[in-house]
Amino acid sequence: MGQAGRGQVHDEVRAALEQHGVRCLGGCDETSALEHVVARVQRVQDRLGRQLLLENVSSYVEYRASTLSEWEFLSEVVTRADAGILLDLNNVFVSAQNHGFLPAEYLAALPRERVRQFHLAGHSDAGSYLFDDHGSPVSAPVFRLYEQALERFGPLPTIVEWDERLPELPVLEAEADRARALSNARQAAFREREP
Repeated sequence: MGQAGRGQVHDEVRAALEQHGVRCLGGCDETSALEHVVARVQRVQDRLGRQLLLENVSSYVEYRASTLSEWEFLSEVVTRADAGILLDLNNVFVSAQNHGFLPAEYLAALPRERVRQFHLAGHSDAGSYLFDDHGSPVSAPVFRLYEQALERFGPLPTIVEWDERLPELPVLEAEADRARALSNARQAAFREREP
């Protein structure tokens, strides 16, 4: 993907965002947005009597006025609200490609103790951006990112999401088996390190 495609508002992305009612929180004031999200997460957790896991988004646009990275915003929300993170590694990869940052930078900045689950999925290439579509196999770069996440956060419950253009069951099972094998290998390596 060329530099021209990174961080630009694309007509089709804008239309999709508007169709789903996506608007900037708090008038794009990050402090207000942070307070808004934290208060609502706390309210839901109090009502349910349990901790929520918040999933990181795949993003297609950036706000010029942003002073926090996506991972800084997420880390602040989960820390202030005492919530956990459901870390979608495909979303990290898609956002990194769309905005030109390193996925490893995202992983390194997250509070290790807050990450509780992983999601893996496929994406499509729309030419000037990647789109998280859950309609294809997990890509090799996302599986490599999963290995990095296993190293940083340890083996955690993992879901392979595939809910568009569903293949035959053996294809789905092979994706899950690959993720399970990587997690089991990391678990075995952790056990070998124990005294």
